[in-house]
Amino acid sequence: MANQTPYRPEYDSSHALVVGINTYAHVSPLSCAVNDATGVANILKSKYGFPESHVTLLSDGQATKANILRAFLKFADGGTGPDDRILFFFAGHGHTVGGRRETGFLIPQDGKLDDLSTFIRWDEFTRDADLIAAKHILFLMDACYGGLAVHRKAAPIGSKRFISDLMQRFARQVLAAGKPDQPVSDGGGTRSGHSLFTSHLLDGLEGAAASGYGLITGNSLMSYVYQKVGADQYSQQTPHYGSFDGDGDFVFNPNVVASSGNQEEKDSGVGGQVLVEVPALPEGEPSEVQTLGRMIKALIPRPDDRIKFDDTINGILRNTISELRVSNFPVQQGQGAASESFALRINRYDQAILDIETVAVLIAHWGDQSQRQLLGKILTRLAEAERPTGGLVVWLHLTAYPVLATMYAAGIAALAADRYDMLYTALLTPVRWSRSLNGELLPIVVPIAREVTEIFDNFKTLPGYERKYVPRSEHLLVTLQPIIEDLLFLGRGYEELFDQFEIMLALVYADQKPGFTSRFWGPPGRFAYKERSFLGEGKPFTGFVNAVLKQGQNWPGFSAGFFNGSLDRFKEVAQGYAELIEKAGPVF
Repeated sequence: MANQTPYRPEYDSSHALVVGINTYAHVSPLSCAVNDATGVANILKSKYGFPESHVTLLSDGQATKANILRAFLKFADGGTGPDDRILFFFAGHGHTVGGRRETGFLIPQDGKLDDLSTFIRWDEFTRDADLIAAKHILFLMDACYGGLAVHRKAAPIGSKRFISDLMQRFARQVLAAGKPDQPVSDGGGTRSGHSLFTSHLLDGLEGAAASGYGLITGNSLMSYVYQKVGADQYSQQTPHYGSFDGDGDFVFNPNVVASSGNQEEKDSGVGGQVLVEVPALPEGEPSEVQTLGRMIKALIPRPDDRIKFDDTINGILRNTISELRVSNFPVQQGQGAASESFALRINRYDQAILDIETVAVLIAHWGDQSQRQLLGKILTRLAEAERPTGGLVVWLHLTAYPVLATMYAAGIAALAADRYDMLYTALLTPVRWSRSLNGELLPIVVPIAREVTEIFDNFKTLPGYERKYVPRSEHLLVTLQPIIEDLLFLGRGYEELFDQFEIMLALVYADQKPGFTSRFWGPPGRFAYKERSFLGEGKPFTGFVNAVLKQGQNWPGFSAGFFNGSLDRFKEVAQGYAELIEKAGPVF
């Protein structure tokens, strides 16, 4: 469908039609469909601002063919505006009929298996969608059927510069729970009373499908559910998803990329904030500079703009520390957000540190020696910011997470440029961690990694990470990728660099503070699990150590100061750590 409507980068209104059918008049009953539909309707209203009056829930006897089509066509003929969004969710039976080509059907409550005229053809929705003005429609179908003519595109990485563009483009998207020849689970999900498909769907909507910016779009949600359902050990179904018209994207939480800091907020539709704002551009820069990353890149190579660069970074750092203040992340039982879930708090931390992570990536990758000192300042100020002295233990330990995530961002970017001097700063900047017993100066890796390791198991409560061996690492891998990829375009090399950073973090920790369960202990990452699970070239720890040994004393890490510049010391630490992996297992 060609559409030239000049859409705005915002939503005027949000609408949903949610259908769940347990009790059919002529077809076998289901157990979880109504509960699935209710769960989706509730989260749209409570988390994503869909007005109660704009969410139509049809269950069991209400969900007849006539009622479903009538409710859907209410969106046409003036029922929605061009800058609206619509979500359609269906939980119930699906059906596919073969022939010259497959045709998919949804079975309404009054459908009869021996009478196709009582079903709803999928392409009836697609034809009727042509009558609807709303720019974005997302169909989520907890049913299996064929006849979905869709195309997939690579989901945008999620950076701020893409969102305005996506919001101004037309989109019709669909996700179905399974292929036509596959049984779709009614129950058996990770949530009691929900299907396998909707369990993962709700996890995604609660934040697990978010990009590094905390953004959840139709593409990110569909991709997340596709991966989770397809890989679930109890699954016999593979979701089918894509777009059947347009190249925009349904956005669940557009305000997550609204600007923060000292910029004036402006009214604009949903939530009363502009969708895309970036820090004020430096004077004289080209008008096409639209992102914080581009602004920093423009300033880094200019020695004449050193004062402006420092002022810019200090402003971002000041704003970040303000965002991380105790009043925003209380730690006392029953004190506001102190009762929130672990996943929600992690997500809020990830959003609060986006700008400073961007800065850390770019300085670590491109900065000179004076800017290296600025990277050290960033990490020092984050580590030495005021922290509570008492409260819930998990929240106290978690105050180190923003520092650790920034260290990861800087360290991976440094390795991508072979900047071992920057990596040294990311791991060994001396800090006085406020929760250390005597306030002594310590290499930053020691107190920060120790604090987050104390809550290792809490990361298993993140949706989708319950069965991960190293959930902290897996979360950081996924969260940091869109940020780093958007800035450095590493492609497939990102995962290898991530593993290399975690190896260095573990070895440097072991070098600086041997102890715990072994003489040489350091926080295990994904590499430790892979070392035990894979063969040959799949062993990242062995491969990294062998690469260092091959270079010998010429390895650039020694000239940067790692392991006291000694190959012998590196061999000692690496051998001790290798024995620990072998004896204790991948997650020791």
